[in-house]
Amino acid sequence: MKIGIIGSGKIGSVVGTLWAKAGHQVLFSSRHPEQLDELVKRAGSNTSRGSIEEALVFGEVIFLSIPYVAVQEFGRDYGKRLGGKIVIETGNPYPDRDGAIGQEVRDSPLGTGIYSQRWLPNTRLVRAFNSVWDQTLVSEAHRDGDQVGIPLAGNDGEALRIVSDLVRQAGFDPVIVGPLERAKDFDFGSKVYNTGMTGAEIRKELGIRS
Repeated sequence: MKIGIIGSGKIGSVVGTLWAKAGHQVLFSSRHPEQLDELVKRAGSNTSRGSIEEALVFGEVIFLSIPYVAVQEFGRDYGKRLGGKIVIETGNPYPDRDGAIGQEVRDSPLGTGIYSQRWLPNTRLVRAFNSVWDQTLVSEAHRDGDQVGIPLAGNDGEALRIVSDLVRQAGFDPVIVGPLERAKDFDFGSKVYNTGMTGAEIRKELGIRS
């Protein structure tokens, strides 16, 4: 599968590298792609780098890992190019960094999934990889025994299935929590956020049977 990484920072670089090592074609992008040469060298022969526009054309799946405050603007700027694509969105609202919109999302009972869908309409949106620290992703991928759980929320069943497969191939246990309104169950400050829980532990905490 071709995966476009938009935002090749702490999360995007780690997860993109894991997918490249699993055999996927990965294009890392940023506003300054010339700064990504070392990442591409480190991530291996299945990777390349380019502009955001190139990542949008390249990716069958888009991995969007940018500050949460930037998601709304990203949707305005690039939404027409995202129509019908699976978009995995990873951001967390931090008021100290994201200002009023970060505070609004944190104070709202809706959760990030609803806000992200408003800003990225017509995408097959899945919230994922927001609840696990990047260093946990580095150290615990493909570990023996019960794997670290990655909660997922989305409204498109096929998109959830595809992203679940990608989570497994990255070396983690996908936990489908439910539709986008359930993303609040693993948002910042939730009982499962940044705990390093296994998939089984997350299912138990959130009352998920399957």
